[in-house]
Amino acid sequence: MATTNISITVNGRQHDLLVDEKETLLEVLRDRFDLTGTKNACSYGACGACTVVADNEAVKSCLLKPEKYNGKNILTIEGLADGNNLHPIQDAFIKAGAIQCGFCTPGFVMSLYALFTNNLDASDDEIKAVLEKHICRCTGYEFIWDAAKLAQKMLKER
Repeated sequence: MATTNISITVNGRQHDLLVDEKETLLEVLRDRFDLTGTKNACSYGACGACTVVADNEAVKSCLLKPEKYNGKNILTIEGLADGNNLHPIQDAFIKAGAIQCGFCTPGFVMSLYALFTNNLDASDDEIKAVLEKHICRCTGYEFIWDAAKLAQKMLKER
């Protein structure tokens, strides 16, 4: 079993650790750092539940191997809020009623965070393209769409 020393920053805290070549970023986040907001659903990058932000890019953590995240800054849903103050995207999901069971919510939120961090003026088509990379089994996506548009508005107003 081959191992690799890596250095990653997760939610603002730097970590040096030894990882197995078969481990994924998802496993490291959940099993070693107890950051369980990042969900394991499909294990092959199709559902979006494992989405985190790596250096301002939304990535599927179930697909990433150690050499891909060495030296990266990783942001998970746990690192998005400022203490008890929710990030505007999180707040928008609550206000729009887009939570449902909540299993897929962190992935949607993190993808929208990456999109709006890189392009706050994203078009409706660009927002839809991000949302289409996620699966939600509870809703018809209307509330999620409403939350995305509300989040964009809230971020522009702040």
